[in-house]
Amino acid sequence: MINTIFSWVWSISAILLVASILLHNPKGDGMGGLAASGSSMFTSASSAENSLNRISWTLIGIFLSLAIVLSAGWAN
Repeated sequence: MINTIFSWVWSISAILLVASILLHNPKGDGMGGLAASGSSMFTSASSAENSLNRISWTLIGIFLSLAIVLSAGWAN
């Protein structure tokens, strides 16, 4: 039961991690282009990028932790 839940959370975190990484701009602007559009929830491009970095690092931690737990069989 817990193994199935961990597998689902691991899969969802993988999808969200890919999406959050793709939102980063390789030229350094990141979500700054979205912040310059006028209707933005962020006050500046740097706060948008910082938020995206925090989300990405959190998802990386969840993904790697669950990968270790699932591969070691500790969830059984």
